[in-house]
Amino acid sequence: MSYFLHLVARFFGSLRPGGPSSSNVAWVKSVLTAAEFARWSQLSGPDRRHSVVVARDVQRQLGESVSPIVLRAALLHDSGKLEARLHTPGRVLATVIGFRRTPAQRQELARQSGLRGRIGRYLCHPTIGADALTAINSDPLVVEWTRQHHFSPAECTVEPEYATALRNADND
Repeated sequence: MSYFLHLVARFFGSLRPGGPSSSNVAWVKSVLTAAEFARWSQLSGPDRRHSVVVARDVQRQLGESVSPIVLRAALLHDSGKLEARLHTPGRVLATVIGFRRTPAQRQELARQSGLRGRIGRYLCHPTIGADALTAINSDPLVVEWTRQHHFSPAECTVEPEYATALRNADND
């Protein structure tokens, strides 16, 4: 039930236009590398707001002295959604379509063209984002958290303290 409520809250939050405040953008710029900030800046306003909320929550959970690499992972975990180019209605459709799809079925969708391919890319955003972050030389923790942020705790190889904080903050 809490997952459903989380999705409803994310839906209504995505309807509000605009990105994070200028002070939050300045904070993000101080945390990310130049290449990462360029990628983050391409995210939709709601996705950038969400990433700041996740990173700030991780910082609250782990303390002010948390490694900037962990914050970078929180800020970039959904960066693979860029390649899907879906707005809120398409994301709702993708979530419904993806609910009972296996990873192989999601990858097959991602290889298609048009709306089906965009839905597949949305569903595969963790892998797509990790690959894009590898291409810009992001830290391995940033890459792996992006790839694994929808994995179960048993499947995740990221340090448990970080993975738990990131998973709790993202609430996906």
